[in-house]
Amino acid sequence: MSETVFYKTPIGTAKITGSEKGIRSISIVDDDLPDSIDIPEVLKACVFQLEEYFNGERTVFNLELDLQGTEFQKEVWKSLLDIPFGKTITYARQSVKLGDIKKIRAVATANGKNPLWIVIPCHRVIGSDGSLTGYAGGIWRKKWLLQHENPTQQQSLF
Repeated sequence: MSETVFYKTPIGTAKITGSEKGIRSISIVDDDLPDSIDIPEVLKACVFQLEEYFNGERTVFNLELDLQGTEFQKEVWKSLLDIPFGKTITYARQSVKLGDIKKIRAVATANGKNPLWIVIPCHRVIGSDGSLTGYAGGIWRKKWLLQHENPTQQQSLF
């Protein structure tokens, strides 16, 4: 049986779904929905950990996941978990780590279908030129998340 809750974040309302196997999806909805009052047991840890993340108290998620996708997509999504908090890699580098630079478009497409917003950090993948390309939640959210994870950037002395 699938459960759903809504949780307000600083960058929109998160829709969280899961089953007894784990968290199935986290996405942003455009509607301004109120937070769910009754949170099913299987989703409580996810809501709690997202709250800690947005409060700056969590850098790694520890949740049971119920990934729904092809084997290739799951491989790509799992590789995203290796990107450290506050760091970024390029789509090209991710493709090389997965074994084939020629799969860059397939890797980017799989990233775009990532069902677990923030928990599987596809927002940490950027273009080879440093541009913030390709984020299903909108580029402004990707920028917000990257700044949230790395708020102290060196300022110019001159």
